[in-house]
Amino acid sequence: QVQLVESGGGLVQAGGSLRLSCAASGGTFSSYTMGWFRQAPGKEREFVATISRYGGSKYYRDSVKGRFTISRDNAKNTVYLQMNSLKPEDTAVYFCAATLRTVSSSLREYDYWAQGTQVTVSS
Repeated sequence: QVQLVESGGGLVQAGGSLRLSCAASGGTFSSYTMGWFRQAPGKEREFVATISRYGGSKYYRDSVKGRFTISRDNAKNTVYLQMNSLKPEDTAVYFCAATLRTVSSSLREYDYWAQGTQVTVSS
């Protein structure tokens, strides 16, 4: 019902910043809770951040608190992930995802997924 397309990944040095964007089409964007997940080679996909339908609630995994900020612009059908003070441990493929459920950090509760964008942080 909704298609998600990511952009903004790339290579950055430790301590640097990147901003990921995820544009949605084919659905009513404000109906969806949005989330960001990431997956490093050989590891399982893990939760990064989530934001409620109108941006009133946000949750982050502990390791990114104070460094990452999730936001959304419903007029642009877009969710963002601002990543500051990046560490080599943040290197992964990042995925945005959507669900009609309320805000959730559970991967299994998300129904729609973007293609993923590579983020590489060099030391």
